[in-house]
Amino acid sequence: MQRLFSYIRLHWRWYVFGMVCTLMASACGMTVSFLSGAAINVIQSHHSQTFATLAHLGLPAEENLNRIVLMLIGVACIGGSARWISRFTIFNTGRDIEYELRNDLFEHLTLLGPDFYERNKIGDLMSRMVNDLTAIRMLVGMGIVTFTDAPGTFIFALVFMLGVSIKLTAASLAPYLLLTFGIKRLSRALMQRNLKVQEGLGAIESKAQESLAGVHVVKAYALEDHESNLFRAANDDYNRLGLALARLRGAMVPMIRGTSAAAVMIVLTYGGLLVTRGQLRIGDLVSFMGYLSYMAWPVTSLGWMISIYQRARAAMKRLDEIFDAPPQPGALEAGEERLEVAGAIEWDHVSFSYFADRPMTANGIRPYALRNIDLRVPAGSKLAIVGRTGAGKSTMVKLLSRLIEPTEGRILLDGRDIRALPLRSLRRTIGVVPQEAMLFSDTLARNIAFGRPAAAPAEIEAAAGVAGLGPDIATLPHGLDTVVGERGMALSGGQKQRATIARLLNYQSSVVVLDDALSSVDTETERAVLESLEASVRGRTTIVVAHRASTVRDADQIVVLEDGEIAERGTHPELMARRGIYAELFHRQLLEEELESYQA
Repeated sequence: MQRLFSYIRLHWRWYVFGMVCTLMASACGMTVSFLSGAAINVIQSHHSQTFATLAHLGLPAEENLNRIVLMLIGVACIGGSARWISRFTIFNTGRDIEYELRNDLFEHLTLLGPDFYERNKIGDLMSRMVNDLTAIRMLVGMGIVTFTDAPGTFIFALVFMLGVSIKLTAASLAPYLLLTFGIKRLSRALMQRNLKVQEGLGAIESKAQESLAGVHVVKAYALEDHESNLFRAANDDYNRLGLALARLRGAMVPMIRGTSAAAVMIVLTYGGLLVTRGQLRIGDLVSFMGYLSYMAWPVTSLGWMISIYQRARAAMKRLDEIFDAPPQPGALEAGEERLEVAGAIEWDHVSFSYFADRPMTANGIRPYALRNIDLRVPAGSKLAIVGRTGAGKSTMVKLLSRLIEPTEGRILLDGRDIRALPLRSLRRTIGVVPQEAMLFSDTLARNIAFGRPAAAPAEIEAAAGVAGLGPDIATLPHGLDTVVGERGMALSGGQKQRATIARLLNYQSSVVVLDDALSSVDTETERAVLESLEASVRGRTTIVVAHRASTVRDADQIVVLEDGEIAERGTHPELMARRGIYAELFHRQLLEEELESYQA
């Protein structure tokens, strides 16, 4: 909760003002009860005379009563205004804290590395950003009002009650002392059950997000019932946890109301006895009952206060797990501009394991995705990386943009270790088209301009043309202004990949990386796009990862990966003459292309 208190401290002036207004409203409430009792005492002291007789005799009873009534109206107006101002101030401040927390949380999420998102589900993170922050807002808004109003009201009521009768006050408070012991025992259980409920809600949202994001796969395999059953199981768990929490909360309500009822019974019995003995005036008893009714509010709200605090505490614990996750190294460094580089790249004895943070196996072996990669790419040249599925091609280029970090060795850009360069500047210098095309729920034009939003419409259209999207744009309802839907669902796989290539061209980076960026298009289209792309990236260092060896024959250097190691390297003629893995892949793909053309 310390992180939350740091946000509260930034707004302490508004909180102090709102709390003062809250206490003023509580004091006014006590004053209303006091004045009501005083009015009854005035009426009781002259009960044998009518008000007409009092006015005729010039006695001050009616004048005093009128004065009390005017004071009642004034105090009630002041109390109502103070209560409105306190809520307006504190609720707005709570919203401001929620706004700041959400911004800081999202900003921190953008600084975390891919390994964090591999460990955490997106649906659960969304639940924390929405549901957990709502719980925090309830605490710093209505919770602050209640935490101020309830103790303040209790103290004011206690002072006024003691002013009426110490004995009656002691008798009426006895049930509340017993209640505190029961509430204390329930508090810890509330915290644990609130945490489990919020985790259950996160699991539901994760499952819903996962199923809806893959709805086409679900329908393709006719697994709607299977997914519904999985969601129903998660929902059943959440419902069970929610009912357990509700039972606990429900147990607090009768305890509190029973305590209040017992206190009222004691006051009516013992207070009535004091009135009949002449030790207490009827107006004072009425005032005391008013004070007791105000005291019932703090006690009644005690369970709610504990619940909202424990829920917010559980929520903050879940948010702290995100805030405490360390940012990717270099993510906080300054650097927004592209680096001035020639583009020479070197993998210097680089090895990488996705399980580097885990102990070695029993035989002392750690599985490596890449092993001892030693490769130099001259500035302005074109490197092609080919190999079978799972050979480590995508891992090799992920290291270049520091989406992952080498387990061993280093990567150099113009002779400088990329880990010594500002991370943002590095990524602005290296443009990557990932293997999985990712488009946002926006227009096609804005998706292409994502890396450089200030690009002119003509530049966006030109980039789309180079990427081979021209004929496709003509078929879209609104051309480049067509909204492509979430994850680009309105486009085919090949169209999405070409859109990401257009995005890269608009980005205008010094180093170009295509990570199997045309795997969803046919060989002829791939070759045409790459030929069109060649003129746009000429003079820039280009790295092409391809599963088709036939499309990279013009590369200055071709590297063949096999089981995470460089098995072959050279130009297309050199590798063909070697009659190794590359030649085998090349001939096999040529045969596949011939079969496809024959079937067509």
